[in-house]
Amino acid sequence: MSLEEKIMSALKDAMKAKNTLRLEAIRAIKSELLLAKTADAAVVISDELEIKILQKLVKQRKESALIYQNQSRPELAENEMKQAEIIEEFLPKQLSDEELEAVLMEIMRKSGATSVKDMGKVMGLANHELKGKADGRRISDFVKKLLS
Repeated sequence: MSLEEKIMSALKDAMKAKNTLRLEAIRAIKSELLLAKTADAAVVISDELEIKILQKLVKQRKESALIYQNQSRPELAENEMKQAEIIEEFLPKQLSDEELEAVLMEIMRKSGATSVKDMGKVMGLANHELKGKADGRRISDFVKKLLS
């Protein structure tokens, strides 16, 4: 089942359940995917692009939640975090800390990285291999820890 089919199915379910929060989050996904499709007719939306779009939506929601918390608006921050969780349901399963560390150790072994000076080389390989499976900041933190 493609992401678009999953979104449509989830949208119908949310409408039937009258779950406005879930409906709002799923409509945001649908909207972004539609915008990406119509932006350039020649571009075919790949799985990689779909993941990027979903990650962008999650990041936006989390940043908004942080702003709301700083402005003492906990109810709005909670709403944004719940939407981020709903959107994350459509992303591939994220790697655990142990799995991420194992993959990074293998990448470092293959690339011959031994010090923090080699971080750029490791990050390039890691970001390519772990697309959608781990957040870039999380990868960076682990690489720093492993190389130091």
